[in-house]
Amino acid sequence: MERQHQLLSQIATNDGHGENSPYFDGWKAYDKNPFHPTNNPDGVIQMGLAENQLSVDEIIDWIKKHPKASICTPEGAHMFKDIASFQDYHGLPEFRQAIAKFMGRVRGGRVTFDPDRIVMGGGATGANELIMFCLADPGDAFLVPSPYYPAFYRDLGWRTGVQIVPVDCDSSNDFQITKGALEAAYDKARQDGINVKGLIVTNPSNPLGTTLDRETLKCLLSFINEKNIHIVCDEIYGATIFSSSNFISISEVIEETMDCNRDLVHIVYSLSKDMGLPGFRVGIVYSFNDAVVNCGRKMSSFGLVSSQTQHLLASMLSDEEFVENFLAVSSKRLEKRHSIFTKGVKQIGISCLESNAGLFVWMNLRHLLKEQTNDGEMALWRVIINDVKLNVSPGSSFHCVEPGWFRVCLANMDDETLEVAMKRIHAFFGEQKERETPPTKTKCWKKNLRLSLSSRIFEEGIGSPIAMSPHSPLVRARN
Repeated sequence: MERQHQLLSQIATNDGHGENSPYFDGWKAYDKNPFHPTNNPDGVIQMGLAENQLSVDEIIDWIKKHPKASICTPEGAHMFKDIASFQDYHGLPEFRQAIAKFMGRVRGGRVTFDPDRIVMGGGATGANELIMFCLADPGDAFLVPSPYYPAFYRDLGWRTGVQIVPVDCDSSNDFQITKGALEAAYDKARQDGINVKGLIVTNPSNPLGTTLDRETLKCLLSFINEKNIHIVCDEIYGATIFSSSNFISISEVIEETMDCNRDLVHIVYSLSKDMGLPGFRVGIVYSFNDAVVNCGRKMSSFGLVSSQTQHLLASMLSDEEFVENFLAVSSKRLEKRHSIFTKGVKQIGISCLESNAGLFVWMNLRHLLKEQTNDGEMALWRVIINDVKLNVSPGSSFHCVEPGWFRVCLANMDDETLEVAMKRIHAFFGEQKERETPPTKTKCWKKNLRLSLSSRIFEEGIGSPIAMSPHSPLVRARN
């Protein structure tokens, strides 16, 4: 084994991928014992995968009505030769135009995007790595407000050598980013001899499901301009807004900030979350810096979107009536799913951070920890995984500074699976509330698992049923 290890590169054998974290361990537990309503009703339910399957029926209906959009149908085969032989890393012009227009539509039409600034990457994973290669050298660092997406370590640093410097945020102000926290993290990094090249924020946030307001975005722009460092805004959840609040993009705010250096501003986007198409591997870097666009376009050769996918999406996203209807339906279904879950857990004394976006909730289980430490959080998490059979992700894997928070994904399952998950939650956590005993010592809840819940939990209903399929942590690249 040691000899074999010596034959491989340091990148191939190091721990930079981050797969040995509880975040991925939960996925592995699901893969070993996946829930199925009839074949394996006692299996693990996947609530750790931020996937949007609630409106996939809308896309399927569109494809059936537009067979010419695919070069693999009799109606579209006449385009096969031209599309299959296309390999320009600039991308199909019609694809870049459609993506730019869709990005503007997601942001309420308040800002327009230039198709010539669209740079392709292999999903948001590839797009995030591409922008790191453009902006930083090995050993350089980016500030990232916590809690943040666990696989950022892989996406941003595994192959680039870029470091992450956490900016600690907490529940005292609902995990909002402050200038003070940014300054403290920046100063500490500099004292440690770390060269800070930029700041990365997710807006809407993964895992919080919250959006940044205009004043916070202006504060971030002021900070990066003062320090002369970059800002990368990961906006892949931009169309998952389900409340009356509008999503405000960094692209909108720079229009109002006259003294902003646009060369420092970059956006990462994807269709994986907003349209539920992670398998299409559509990642986008949109930079206001000409040099980054030119360099990124050369580097995108390592992660192009297939020309077949570009061709199909160019047609779909150019259908304005479809796009408008899809976004409205998706928002409505996400809101309903979010409401059902948060109201359901509230009945047994569990609260969630108030949120208005995303495919998940940030659930507060601090009151159930035996001790307010990461060890206490992991003890509870192991019970939830092994006994309750729910794969939810512990806050420590998101670098949350407060033990007891968990991300719970809601949009990757059908109505019936959610109902089973809610029954398990009520049976287990309801009994914890009654007995007020450490969760690791409670086993009686399993006897009540088959009991029906009060009909009021589900009286609102949920979206259309969606087919379930297992997902491996080794192949799911960006969730």
